[in-house]
Amino acid sequence: MYASSDSTPSPLQVRRLKLRFTGQVQGVGFRWTARHVANELGLTGWVRNEPDGSVNMELQGRSADLAVFFTRFDREYANYPIRYIIDEKDDIAPHDGESGPFMVRF
Repeated sequence: MYASSDSTPSPLQVRRLKLRFTGQVQGVGFRWTARHVANELGLTGWVRNEPDGSVNMELQGRSADLAVFFTRFDREYANYPIRYIIDEKDDIAPHDGESGPFMVRF
């Protein structure tokens, strides 16, 4: 979960999230959809399938854009019968100077 903090991040603050998704996340276009949505929003980072069937992602951008990412990503799958959860979600240190695009790693 999020690292504890006494203050709520401002919408303009750059954050980096480390995420682990489980459920129906492989073989359903999950990584490619994440890449599409992240690049539309100018976010950086990467997404990768893991041998255990999960998907790991690091996602970086302004707090407000990260929130929009999750809304748009959920909307992309609203009409598809897949189920997934965010099994882990942590704030980690942003990578200074990282530029796009958001990448699918293999």
